[in-house]
Amino acid sequence: MEFDSEWITLGKHRLRLRCARGFPTERTRCVAELARIAIESNLSAAARLVEVSSEGERAYTVSVGTTFAKDREAAPHLELALSTMLGLKVGQVAVEIVVVSQAEVDKHFGVYERMLAEKLGIVPSIQ
Repeated sequence: MEFDSEWITLGKHRLRLRCARGFPTERTRCVAELARIAIESNLSAAARLVEVSSEGERAYTVSVGTTFAKDREAAPHLELALSTMLGLKVGQVAVEIVVVSQAEVDKHFGVYERMLAEKLGIVPSIQ
């Protein structure tokens, strides 16, 4: 059993919270909620928050999957905004946006989120 991660649902996003040292904290959940709001407000409707991971005391990686290539352009702006809102330095929040083709994923609710997580390497594929 893994004690370093937890799966949660925030609106249409099904994501994994992961911490390098121990169980995900309330701070990690706060980062996930702010990232969800930022993604829904600034990226395409196809963008989904897939994982928020904490590597150390105050460094976070936000993984986003999408089928719209222009979403990548917003990553530096999201990093700056999230860092500012959380009171962190600019390099302490990284937003990774991975673009997959629509042919690789099924757009049905639930299936889309799972397939994006598989493409990003968050979860193993179902065989």
